[in-house]
Amino acid sequence: MMERIPLALTGYLDTAAVPGDAVGTASWRLISSPADCTAEEEAVIPCTTSRPNLAHLLLTECQPSDLLRVSGSLTLPDTADGRIRLDVDTVDVMWEAPLQEQPPEDPADDHSDRDRAIQALAEALTGLAYEAAAGEQPDIRINIGPVGVHGLDVAHCHSIDVTTANTHKLADAVDAMLATLNSLPPQAGTSLDPLTIAELTDYFDELDLTELTREVLDATRPEDRVAVTRALDDLFGDIPVTGIDDSDQ
Repeated sequence: MMERIPLALTGYLDTAAVPGDAVGTASWRLISSPADCTAEEEAVIPCTTSRPNLAHLLLTECQPSDLLRVSGSLTLPDTADGRIRLDVDTVDVMWEAPLQEQPPEDPADDHSDRDRAIQALAEALTGLAYEAAAGEQPDIRINIGPVGVHGLDVAHCHSIDVTTANTHKLADAVDAMLATLNSLPPQAGTSLDPLTIAELTDYFDELDLTELTREVLDATRPEDRVAVTRALDDLFGDIPVTGIDDSDQ
């Protein structure tokens, strides 16, 4: 059984914190430098937290070299090759390191479409997660998020727990979608085929607007003919129609 020891520790953030396996968690390393210790006596302590507010602080507001005061439970391994870990419950920023210069953002580097795609997929998978059969508990976790996650991308990371049965359904649906996509002809763009354009051009060139107008008016009630004629003139231009003089139009 692993032993847990209450511990408070002050040290410098070694590298930027990273999101944990679950939503609202984070992991980082703290360099512990007690007073009067030498460089060889410094210790690097792996830290983790499952408190969402602390994870957000570490991921979005803290940077390497910040001096932190943390407290929690130090977990000692029960085997010689195991790892120690400090499960953190509180974090206080004692000193903030000077802001590191950030590379200028590329104005063309717009991730809005990517983020909308992640959100849409997360919502769809969340709906799948709530379709668990009675008595069946989720036992598979699906993590989705941007490639190369940094602090600003944490809000676009999602973890969805689903059952084995629903995972099989999801796999079958993806296989069916890929089969459908592979059966479609290659997309050469959105432009119309030249043959189609030529056919449409020939069709409209062959239209007799005078005859077309006459057929429309013949099917129109007498009291509506003047209004319909004006509408046709607005659409096609002034088309002479036998039986209706300019005074009637």
